[in-house]
Amino acid sequence: MENLIIIKPQKRFSLQDLKEIWIYKELLYFFTWRDLKVRYKQTAIGVLWAIFRPFITMIIFSVFFGGLMKVPSDNIPYPIFVYVGLLFWQLFSASLSESSNSLVSSRAIFTKIYFPRLILPISSIIPHFVDFLIASIILIGMMFYYHFIPGLIGLLILPILILITLTMSCGLGIFLSAINVKYRDVPHILPFLIQTLMFVTPVIYPTSILQKYSWIMAINPMTGVIQTARAAILGTSSINWFLLLISGLICLTVLIFGIIYFKKTEKHFADLV
Repeated sequence: MENLIIIKPQKRFSLQDLKEIWIYKELLYFFTWRDLKVRYKQTAIGVLWAIFRPFITMIIFSVFFGGLMKVPSDNIPYPIFVYVGLLFWQLFSASLSESSNSLVSSRAIFTKIYFPRLILPISSIIPHFVDFLIASIILIGMMFYYHFIPGLIGLLILPILILITLTMSCGLGIFLSAINVKYRDVPHILPFLIQTLMFVTPVIYPTSILQKYSWIMAINPMTGVIQTARAAILGTSSINWFLLLISGLICLTVLIFGIIYFKKTEKHFADLV
């Protein structure tokens, strides 16, 4: 009689999970490269879509909010003011949308072979980081045009802001991907949720217009990211390190909670998907 080996996922996240993800790092690379190729396959302008989307959105917002509605921008030209916010917001929203659907879209793979399931939502986020880097070319051009030169602290803090953004989208994405396996309402609710969150995040307006109620915005971790990005890159104000710390702690908490829920429900994925 042949030996039967049954592989069961752990109910709790441990260092073994991190070790396992490292062992399967080549698979993580493969999924990431696959998503990058599929995203722009058979498109006329290819990776230029990564620049086109935020650039056109910036123009529309500048005309309607900056031009017609006269939304304040802390004495900063509105186009570059809103573009900084859009860069980080689109990194968050696109990563969240993709990662939340990662398990369902790859069900044909993970129901047949074993590999760490966390690889799927993580790998779906990395291509959007590449898009972020490409779209940043426009920001560099705008900084030259409007004569903004960030200081050394501004340049050093950017990786931290990107890490916080990716941590938040990864944590929420992991949590929603686990829910989406059982309840397919997530793809219907998420676009509305993202659109709503955008208007309670200082993407198109500064937190200063809320005056004494601006502290409420600190609950939203993307507020700290976008406000710090503008302070570091454009010098709209001094960097609020306490607000950035709150954003980082909230994102870390969301990531931990998302992973715990993911590991708790992982054993049912193959049966439900």
